Amino acid sequence: MARGYRIKAAIPVSLFLCFLVLNTKISSSEQLDYSCPNTTTYNPNSTYKANINILLSVLSSNATTTSGFYNYTSGGGSHPSDVVYGLFLCRGDVSANVCQSCVETAGKEIGRLCPKEKVAIIWYDNCLLRYSNQYIFSIPDQSIGFSTNNTQSISDPKPFMQVLGETMNDVATRAVNDESGKKFATEEVKITAIDVLYSLAQCTPDLSDAGCNMCLGDAISSLPSCCDGKRGGRMVFPSCNVRYELFPFYKITQAAPPPAPVLPPPASSPGKRGISSPVLVAILVPTVVSLLLFIVVICFLHRKAKKRYNFLQEDTVSNEITTVESLKYDFITIQSATNNFSVGNKIGEGGYGVVYKGTLPSGQEIAVKRLSRYSGQGAEEFKNEVVLVAKLQHRNLVRLLGFCLEGQEKILIYEFVPNKSLDYFLSDPKKHGQLDWSSRYKIIRGIARGLLYLHEDSRLTIIHRDLKTSNVLLDGDMNAKISDFGMARIFGVDQTQGNTSRVVGTYGYMPPEYVMRGRFSVKSDVYSFGVLVLEIICGRTISSFYQSDIAEDLSSYAFKLWKEGTPLELTDPTLEGSYSIDEVKRCIHIGLLCVQQDPNLRPSMATVVIMLSSYSVTLPIPQQPAFFARSRECSKILKGLGLDQSTSKSMPWSVNEASITEVYPR
Repeated sequence: MARGYRIKAAIPVSLFLCFLVLNTKISSSEQLDYSCPNTTTYNPNSTYKANINILLSVLSSNATTTSGFYNYTSGGGSHPSDVVYGLFLCRGDVSANVCQSCVETAGKEIGRLCPKEKVAIIWYDNCLLRYSNQYIFSIPDQSIGFSTNNTQSISDPKPFMQVLGETMNDVATRAVNDESGKKFATEEVKITAIDVLYSLAQCTPDLSDAGCNMCLGDAISSLPSCCDGKRGGRMVFPSCNVRYELFPFYKITQAAPPPAPVLPPPASSPGKRGISSPVLVAILVPTVVSLLLFIVVICFLHRKAKKRYNFLQEDTVSNEITTVESLKYDFITIQSATNNFSVGNKIGEGGYGVVYKGTLPSGQEIAVKRLSRYSGQGAEEFKNEVVLVAKLQHRNLVRLLGFCLEGQEKILIYEFVPNKSLDYFLSDPKKHGQLDWSSRYKIIRGIARGLLYLHEDSRLTIIHRDLKTSNVLLDGDMNAKISDFGMARIFGVDQTQGNTSRVVGTYGYMPPEYVMRGRFSVKSDVYSFGVLVLEIICGRTISSFYQSDIAEDLSSYAFKLWKEGTPLELTDPTLEGSYSIDEVKRCIHIGLLCVQQDPNLRPSMATVVIMLSSYSVTLPIPQQPAFFARSRECSKILKGLGLDQSTSKSMPWSVNEASITEVYPR
């Protein structure tokens, strides 16, 4: 694990430089981590083993390449099961000799640590080496990874983490756009008079720009979880890595130092004569000018560093709005991508407008949300919110790629998610059978991690307020991605709950304190998550319960079965016992804890994530769920709002609330 140090000014410069050299040598030979899952294995005398030996030899012999990256396929022909795909990646600043030494060491160690596994990866400070029986080239891979952090903490972590986030985004962008093709970048930012933030981002060069950007985005979004308030940290995946420290851990191209002041030569006294006036002027004028220039440069650099450190003490969004142009798309481009917003490209519709599938000239598929022209939202407010939402980068959130703002057109461009929504699978009995238990459990955990990021790990506390099955999209690997922040609220620094006179959301997913009193908090999203968990387990949407005679609502039915000691009766019959009984029971238990009537009894999303990950955590006994004894009262309120209990449509809201987010004042 890398460690940061603050060197006192009294330490001689030569000693400091010696320390840095020694520290660099130690870290360069450090093995960071390895992984070799034993899902597929081979025999020691097999062809696959022989192909691994050939692969490692080829990789080692090509480790002197100036790019620091090489991939190779060993084997093939009539035996595709014996093919081995492998690659190495050296840190972008290391020399060819250091790279080759690291790759050779990695090749020897990976054989010792993973003697029979077909899939293996090993990480060093200077390189990584991996191989697999599956094709791994040009594919972003964040399936496994690890993080390390400096044990020392920052004295004032909040402004530091804000500056860190901005810096890491900058260095990631530079890595994606690296003209050398290495997809490697570093950056130094002076944050105090004595502290400099050193940052690094790197992808394997075979990734596309979009793939590299996605991988680095996931790595950066994971830093707050592992390294919040720490003086150093890193997040490493097979396809990319990021790191920061308060000491130089990579080779730095030093800028030329400011010119030293020109000092006058020692005065001479030829006899009784002094220095003549012309000579004195020739000496003093350049000296004074040099000193003045030196002072001006120092003041300028100090002022610039101070502004950089304190820039986030002002309004966050107004500072970030300078990057808005990088997210802007021309209307003609979006019009062409969606075939002029044709009906055939339409994939969704709601109170906000219509969603279309599109394809950019680069071939990238996108989802285009064309907002209503009557949203009443100003152009500057719209752009501010776009920048804010674009900063939300997490593997379990649908990513906002950009926007279009021309005339009355307000358009949002998102990544395209191919498997539609969770609602698409659960609302159709023929389709929800396609979700086995492992997929459902993966979806539950993904939603939990996405909410945890919004509530605690992003730079602002964000309440989604409309979490439901149709707003949980599924990518090609059935990873859950929370979407649609049209009703989201952003909390201030010390704010824990808010109030509104206009309730917006979807009946069945909203907690009672919000429906009846307009109070919302992070526990509102926790309630919605609990409903989603119960829906996923039973394979039915809440609307199907309102239209049946089984129970008043899903939460009531689940609580009734739990009290009777038969919670597994809630399970979707299509699973046919092919599930983990302990996992299903625990998920039902967690779902009931989340839908309790008292918001103070509901767990936080951080606690939920721990509950889902560890069976050593004892779960409390759930209390009565919301609306269990108040369904009649709730029905009266809903009818007063013009919404029947049997529907599952979003409650009406005014046009000026159909924005991406709502910033709630402190």
